[in-house]
Amino acid sequence: MLSQLNSAPLYLICGIIILFVAIVCVIFLVRAYKAGIAIGMDKAKLKRTITSSVTFSILPSVGILLGVIALSGSLGTPWPWLRLSVIGALHYETQVAQAAAEQVGLTSLSAAEMTPEAFSTIALLMSICIMWGMILSFFFNKAYLKKLSGKKTENDSPEVSEGTDENSGKKQGFGDVAMVAMFIGLVSAYIGSYIGGFVSGEGLFTFKGDLTPIIVALVSGLVMSLFIYLSEKKQMVWLESFSIAGSMLIGMLTAIIL
Repeated sequence: MLSQLNSAPLYLICGIIILFVAIVCVIFLVRAYKAGIAIGMDKAKLKRTITSSVTFSILPSVGILLGVIALSGSLGTPWPWLRLSVIGALHYETQVAQAAAEQVGLTSLSAAEMTPEAFSTIALLMSICIMWGMILSFFFNKAYLKKLSGKKTENDSPEVSEGTDENSGKKQGFGDVAMVAMFIGLVSAYIGSYIGGFVSGEGLFTFKGDLTPIIVALVSGLVMSLFIYLSEKKQMVWLESFSIAGSMLIGMLTAIIL
């Protein structure tokens, strides 16, 4: 079965899709750069933004590559390569693949138990579940962006009130509050699950679970704090381009060492 999942037709199909997406990205990059120049943006800032984006894209891709390697043992190389190259996330793809495998009767996500029917179900589920962000954006993104922009209405008061940026005196938009709230919620959910896994372990409140996720989260947070301190307090602004990617890689290294 694994030889079929690594066959030339699958490589060709997945490769064509990935190539198409890569070409679209290059086209948008060129058009965005030209548009920035046309409206008078500083070329140095544009180049710095491109460098930062490239860094942020390449360094975290090491972790994604590890995910492709991990999934390739059961799903072949082309399909995980496609899923993690277009729209997807490492934690999402692995969790959905594992859940789908269990639902079709596999004891584990392994090549030894994989069947054409099981692979079709897993691949279909991995694809369908990730589509809704694009579909909902198509219908609701215009109204959502207006809300995020925080444009004033006739009823808005110019006075400083709750939810106001103290430094500028401007009322914070819904986007600022929503993004912070979603980020805090996401972090809390993951850390809560890590603590729950450690506390429960094999039984209720046994405290014999896995401490690795908690330690990795703490180390990553400390590394990010160090990056922020150096960039803001020591004027090492160039470190901002490496902060997220660096904290991710050091967190991954910590997990490997543990």
